[in-house]
Amino acid sequence: MTENVEILVQQKNYLASHETVGVQQRIDLLKKLKSYIENHEQEILDALYADFKKSHFEGYATELLVTYKEINLFIKKLKQWSRPKRVLPTLFNFPSLDYIYQQAWGQVLVIAPWNYPFQLAINPVLAAIACGNSVILKPSELTPHTAKILEQVLHAVFPKEIAYVIQGGAETSTYLLKQKWDYIFFTGSVPVGKIVAKAAAEHLTPVTLELGGKNPCIVDETANLAIAAKRIVWGKLINAGQTCIAPDYILVQKKVKEKLVKLLIQEIESSYTKHIDQSPDYPRIVNPKNFERLAKMLSNEKLLYGGQLIESELYIEPTLIDEPNLDSEAMQDEIFGPILPILSYTDFNEVEHSIQHFPHPLSLFIFSENATRAKQWMQQFEFGGGIINDTIVHFVNDRLPFGGVGNSGMGQYHGKHSFETFTRKKAVLHRKTWIDLPFRYPPYGDKLNLLKRVKSWFT
Repeated sequence: MTENVEILVQQKNYLASHETVGVQQRIDLLKKLKSYIENHEQEILDALYADFKKSHFEGYATELLVTYKEINLFIKKLKQWSRPKRVLPTLFNFPSLDYIYQQAWGQVLVIAPWNYPFQLAINPVLAAIACGNSVILKPSELTPHTAKILEQVLHAVFPKEIAYVIQGGAETSTYLLKQKWDYIFFTGSVPVGKIVAKAAAEHLTPVTLELGGKNPCIVDETANLAIAAKRIVWGKLINAGQTCIAPDYILVQKKVKEKLVKLLIQEIESSYTKHIDQSPDYPRIVNPKNFERLAKMLSNEKLLYGGQLIESELYIEPTLIDEPNLDSEAMQDEIFGPILPILSYTDFNEVEHSIQHFPHPLSLFIFSENATRAKQWMQQFEFGGGIINDTIVHFVNDRLPFGGVGNSGMGQYHGKHSFETFTRKKAVLHRKTWIDLPFRYPPYGDKLNLLKRVKSWFT
């Protein structure tokens, strides 16, 4: 910790907004980043496997592919996004030229999570740098192999006055948050998000908080149950359920519950075989603390499937819980693991009661062939992002803003939304001097009556 603090003090004093580095130079840095990642793909995938046995396919699809997509978009669009935008002037300022400039914030702190430790660290960092900021990244200490790779990548690609990685645990994060930053980007849990927001408020620092919540998945009686089961199982069990936008619990119409449960079990075993602990495609829980937290949720619950625990391997079998109480251990907080409670309903009031029992979720999923009903329910509830007839895939469309509401977060990013997050709009008005109408200057005399007559010109 002491060494990290000393490095931080020296490095933060050295960091500066590098907007003087032109857009083309930043694009060249992004190309260098992409090339470096491509040349070290295997090391990155090996690090992800070492941290929690994430398969190479899943690592490439959920970490590298998403990163390449973001880099390519910024390389293609950065010049266009960075140009000043001309806006119509007001008659009151005639003659003038009015612009909106996109200005980098300056020194940015990015605190990254452990569940997707590469892409959820590198993507906000590359966006912030592309926008003209300098960045200090604090990777998660819970995924040390990936954290080491992140340090290697960023220090190899970017000058240290533009990007620097500080390793460490909670003490390092606490120290970082005591410093004054121009912007803070945090991805993680709701409790820590509140700590970050409080620390940022001390310096009136703007923040983006990407948090989580209990994401409901509604399955009505009209749903294509086979497709629903396949897509729910995939969205829930990718990364062993350690995904902030994964379905957290199912609300299924009572008359189709039994059939859905059978299909869910079939899909689990089709994806990972009956010997799931031996599947090369099924990851592990990140550490013993999270394993114990998840194991506790299974106490005193009726299980429809699963429940096997292998503590020495940090393995938790995909598990379906039958009709837990809304105040039970499994329903208190975001599960963040391969445990899926299933609750049945008979009418919309029960759905509404269950969802509104919890703070606004990060995601909401509805499976229904009744398009009118699905759209109505999407409008009914507050959430960060929603999908009809699928799960989690809204994350990959960079044209959609990604972010939460209330307890599930504040601020949005991905694609151009990342550009807008890591810059602020600066208004610039250029008045001409070839004419200067006297109307606005005192003495005002009887100008008030004239102003009232022409007010429609200015409003």
